[in-house]
Amino acid sequence: MRATIVVLFLLMGFLLPDKQTLSSKNRDTIPPAAKKLIRCYPDFVAGYADNHLLFKDGSKLLWDDGIANKTYQQLLDEPDLKDMFTQPYTAGKVSSPTRNFDPGRIRNEAFFKKMYGATKAAVEKNLVQITWCPKTVGQKIMVSSVNGVDKQLQKVSAELDQHPELKKYLSNIGGTFNWRYIAGTRRQSLHSFGMTLDINTKYADYWQWTCKCTDENVRIDYKNRIPAIIIATFEKFGFIWGGKWYHYDTMHFEYRPELLE
Repeated sequence: MRATIVVLFLLMGFLLPDKQTLSSKNRDTIPPAAKKLIRCYPDFVAGYADNHLLFKDGSKLLWDDGIANKTYQQLLDEPDLKDMFTQPYTAGKVSSPTRNFDPGRIRNEAFFKKMYGATKAAVEKNLVQITWCPKTVGQKIMVSSVNGVDKQLQKVSAELDQHPELKKYLSNIGGTFNWRYIAGTRRQSLHSFGMTLDINTKYADYWQWTCKCTDENVRIDYKNRIPAIIIATFEKFGFIWGGKWYHYDTMHFEYRPELLE
């Protein structure tokens, strides 16, 4: 009888996967886009399990709410984490976007509040001053130190500072930190988190200025006057550009490294 029990345990050992196999299987179930958030925000994101993104403080956010075929407006107003990757952002080539193609404009607000701060006061605690393009511009601006945004902007600044011919675009920075809603919506602007930068508005174009409205269903003609070298430099250091949106905002750059992997 004892021998029979031993044989059964041995057989069970062969049938059950070992810990390494289980671990590998669990890793394979993590959505590729979730892996990008884990890699790009290591100070905050700890992992993924059971349809949730896990944070180092023990909290979690739902990954996929299970709602299929969301309308464009639903994607903007009620996105889950998965929805942020619905429209792929492509670095490099600049072209006129198709209708309602706004890669990066779909944002899960809770995710950014989790990292940068859920209130104006919380964000302000992490703001630091940097000098933008010290040789050609020398403007003092306030940006977040969270996720190394300040350091990445300083790298952008250092490279653009080598191009005095770009000074007119880089002078008179339009804005960085500003706790507010996006005009015409109840969605928090990413300027609220100190991880965006608007360059000189004098040479920029914005869809709301063109249509003189805030209606996101309006048809608009694309405009851009920002040189490709500025866009490429920001993208090199993890910032996406609002000029790649149908609802274009060509002055606008925001730190979204997960969309540039």
